[in-house]
Amino acid sequence: MGSVNKVILLGRLGADPDLRYTQDQTPVSSFNIATSISFKNKSGEKVDKTSWHRCVAWRKTAETINQYFKKGNQIYVEGSLESRSYEDQNGEKKYVTEVIVNNFQFVDSKGSEQQSSSSDDSFLDDFDLEGSSSDDVPF
Repeated sequence: MGSVNKVILLGRLGADPDLRYTQDQTPVSSFNIATSISFKNKSGEKVDKTSWHRCVAWRKTAETINQYFKKGNQIYVEGSLESRSYEDQNGEKKYVTEVIVNNFQFVDSKGSEQQSSSSDDSFLDDFDLEGSSSDDVPF
């Protein structure tokens, strides 16, 4: 049987994208997307859980994301997971898993762009994905 490595995220940027260039001047942009779910725990209390996903885009995709997206903007991305290791400044080996973006879509309307770029965390309220039953939660 074959294998599948596909990631789909719909979330909000936690900060402005960071555009850099490799030694051969290839554009690369990195950014973090917040996704959030809500559920009720065994006590019936609402619990919000936010996950952060590190994303990397290359070439024209990187430049376009950097040009049009800012902190708080909603974005839809498709890509694949890639794990790699590197040595930090202290010589310690670090491991990171990233979403390598190969497709993205604008989600925010132009009218909401100004509101979305505010620096508060109220954008997480948009992620109320509370299910109809707490029986689906495995804990």
